[in-house]
Amino acid sequence: MTDHGSDPALTVGERDAELSDRLTEALIAFNSAATGAPDRGTFSIKVTDEAGELVGGLTARTWGGLCGIELLWVREDSREDGWGSRILQAAEAEARRRGCDHLSVSTFTFQAPGFYERHGFVETGRTPGVPGGHADVHLFKSLTDSPRLRES
Repeated sequence: MTDHGSDPALTVGERDAELSDRLTEALIAFNSAATGAPDRGTFSIKVTDEAGELVGGLTARTWGGLCGIELLWVREDSREDGWGSRILQAAEAEARRRGCDHLSVSTFTFQAPGFYERHGFVETGRTPGVPGGHADVHLFKSLTDSPRLRES
């Protein structure tokens, strides 16, 4: 769909990788200027079995002392083997190595809020409206006893 009623064109379509890259660059520049926090990065953790098949993994982003966990998944037949905990511990260690002092994550009520709470995360809010009557649960964990983090 394209709006031809004015000089600029508004276009709606499938995901546009080039657009995503441009928006990311623009927002990074804006956020860095507004906050003075230019440090931004990403990392991943991957677990594979002897056959090279994926057992589980995690992706995360870091910025301004925050590590935001984007995705964490463990194959169903490996969930009782402690891989979720080991992956999360490795992510916390990497976040600390990168200078982060807190973590955030979002998970649906039918996924893993209890898992994160058992690992020291505290629920900070919920967004209703997930199909099936579920909600998106937002969680936070301090990696330090900093008074700044307790007050925020």
